[in-house]
This record gives sequence, C-alpha cells and structure tokens, in this order.
Amino acid sequence: MPAQRLYAGAKLRELRGRLALTQKDFAARLGISLPYLNQMENNNRPVSTSVVLALAREFGFDVTELSSGDDSRLVSDMREALADPVFTGPQPPLPDLRLAAANAPALARAFLDLHRAYRQTHERLASLDEALGREDSRLQPSPWEEVRDFFHYCDNYIDSVDRAAERFAEKAAGDLVAAAEAALADHRITVLRAPGPDLRRYDPQTRTLHLDARASAATRRFQLLLQVALIQQDKLIEATLDLARFQSDTARGIAKLGLANYFAGAALLPYGRFLAAARDTRHDLEQLSDRFGASLEQIAHRLSTLQRPGAKGIPFFFVRVDQAGTITKRHSATHLQFARFGGACPLWNVHRAFETPGRWLRQLAETPDGVRYFCLARDVSKPGGAWGAPTRRFAIGLGCEIAHAGELCYADHMALDAPGAFEPIGISCRICERTDCAQRSVPPLERQLAVDPDRRGVLPYRVD
Repeated sequence: MPAQRLYAGAKLRELRGRLALTQKDFAARLGISLPYLNQMENNNRPVSTSVVLALAREFGFDVTELSSGDDSRLVSDMREALADPVFTGPQPPLPDLRLAAANAPALARAFLDLHRAYRQTHERLASLDEALGREDSRLQPSPWEEVRDFFHYCDNYIDSVDRAAERFAEKAAGDLVAAAEAALADHRITVLRAPGPDLRRYDPQTRTLHLDARASAATRRFQLLLQVALIQQDKLIEATLDLARFQSDTARGIAKLGLANYFAGAALLPYGRFLAAARDTRHDLEQLSDRFGASLEQIAHRLSTLQRPGAKGIPFFFVRVDQAGTITKRHSATHLQFARFGGACPLWNVHRAFETPGRWLRQLAETPDGVRYFCLARDVSKPGGAWGAPTRRFAIGLGCEIAHAGELCYADHMALDAPGAFEPIGISCRICERTDCAQRSVPPLERQLAVDPDRRGVLPYRVD
C-alpha cells in the first residue's frame, strides 16, 4: 500500500501565526523556498519528511499534531449537518468536504455553528418556545452542545489541567483521599460522610463538604477530588475557561464542572502511571480498575483521553448510551465519529450489552469508508444506594482501529485478518451510505428512493 501523503496547510499556518513569523522567515527556518512553503500552506503540496524533521528540530513541534483527527471530525460533522432536510440541493461530494476541513477549518466550524443555531431555532418554534418572543432572546447554541463541542475539538485532552492533576497525584504518594482532605483542610473545609440525597454537596457558609456515604468508594473519591479542583485549582480552571470564550454564563458554568470532573479523573488515574499500567496489562480494564480503585466507566473514559503530545496512547473511541439508545457521553480519537444528534447505529454491539449484564462483548466492525475497528461493550449500573431508589443503567463502548487491536488482551484468539469477520456498521441511519441494511430506521438523505407497490422486501423502499 503506498504511503499516505500528509497535507497540513492549516496546521502550518497556525504554527507560523503563533510564532509571529512571515512566510519568508518561516521558510528560511525550515530550509525551503518561499513558493514551496506557500504551496504546502495551501495544501497544493504535501508536507515532506525534511520539513517534518525541521519543524521538530527548529521549533520543538510535536509532529504528531500534523495528523490530528480534527479533519475527520469536521468532515463527519459537516456530513451530518448537510444531511438535514433543510439542504434540498445536491450534497457536496466527500472530497469537497475534506478540502474544506483541511484548507478552511474555521469556515467549516462557522458553518457548523450556523447549522446548530438553525436547529435550535427550529426546535424552539416546533415546541412553541416562548423564549423567541423575548427581547433578550438570542440565537445561540445550547450551552450543553457548546461545552460538548469544546471537549470534542480538544481531543478530550486538556493539557494544563491534566498535568496539574498528575502533579497532585504524585504529591499524594498513593493516598489520594488523605491528600484531598488535607488540601481542603488548608482552605478550612471539613469533610463529612453520611447518607444523603446528593452525591456531593458543598456548603460555602459552613465550609462543609457532604459526601453520600452510600455511594461507592470510587464515586466518593472522585467527588472529593472534584471539590479539590473547584477550590484549589480555581485559577487554572478559570484561565482555561477564558481561553475557550463560551457564549453564555451557563455554558461557562457547565464547562467549569466539566474541567473539575476532568481534573478528578486525571488525578485518580494520573497520565504517566496510568499509561504505563495500561500497556503493562494490555489494556485489561478490570485489572486497571482494581489497581487504581476506579470504576470500569472511569477507566474506559480515561483510556480515550490519553492523547498527550509526545506520549500518546492508543487512539480509542469511547461512548456511553442509555437503554433508549441515546448517546450520553461520546469521544473519539479515531476516524470513527459519532452522530451529533440522535442515536448510534443499531448494529453496533454497545446496544446488545444490556442483554448480557456483567459480560464484555467483542465485535469486529467496518464502517462504510472501509475502516475496520475492534469494539468492546459492556453494561454498567449505577445503584441508587437505598431501597426504592432507581438504578441507572447504561452501556459503555470502547474501541480502536484494527491496527491497534493486538495491543488489547480482549482481541486474543480473534480472526483480526479475516475479511468476513467484520460486521458492517454506520454512524447514523440518515447519513449511512449502505443500501442493504435491514436495520435501517430512516431512509438515507443522500440517496434516491424507489417505491414499488408490487414488491416488499425487508424495507418498504429500495435505495438507489
């Protein structure tokens, strides 16, 4: 197979802008001609090996960033947006979308923001939302979506917060609970554990942190570290929020909690030690859960965030779905991108996890673009902690491209090189290109339908 060419014009322009260099000076530092640099910055020529080496040598640039997953995410998100019925004309071909994502990522994101604003307006009108009639009503993305996209386009890795959490864990010397309580005590905060309606409740008047004694030890530890983040790491979190420039105070508040959650998870599972343990156990989630005292969901989620420049782990995707099939958490460092709206493909094994509680399901899957994946799925339950309290049930999915499957213990004894072993899956029905899927719930919006009243197959129409 011929080597894939690397086009990274947007990344080169971004780096040159950060360095405040002219094209002439940048080209001189890289040891190339000005026209050659101009062609690379406009994606008319691929980035050569000599330029990659010069970037690392001259600027200490992490060359793995040249091939980050931003383009794939943007292309996937644009395809889903363009599948909206509001776009009645011919759909832009996939090569054009890839070109837009590579050459004009800011324009692509602006298009996605515009479509998101349209969707919100449409949904408000459909539900007779009175907010549109108020003078202070503005067309903004929902705060939840804005925060979700912030983490999505950061590769779910926030370097400054991750490193701060790792430093905290190192100083804790193996006793995170004692270190967390000591950190809170420095701020004159008392920690109380007793049964209560909330997992965590902080009273700023009495400076008391209440933790629900009925919650699991892993949950209490996580909530304790989350409070440390909100108190001790407030300046760092606020500085990160300032850089993100959220459009509303609500979005900023949600993101602040998200960053505090990130700190807690990164302190519980510190980057370097966790990455080494993951490799040592061949990514055995149950061994990692026992070793770090974390839940399986926390372990799976953390594996998907190991994208530190210069020390990256396997690029995983991670997803959590409820029993209705709604995606409640999602992240992907792979080419596989989840639908921004609606549920996931019903052929994916994560939906079958509810049928086999307590067991890992393995699946070899192939998406319409020909990329193959190794997928894991399992149900996870969150008990209410008391008689009559509802138990929340979810299924988590974790996977990677097939090239990395050999590094996972779960892939042992599977026919990873057998073409017939891979099940066809998609992203979501409305943008899936498959024409012969028996599980299709809605017609694909990019294809013509043929309806024959004299014939009926699995579906009431034929996709041309």
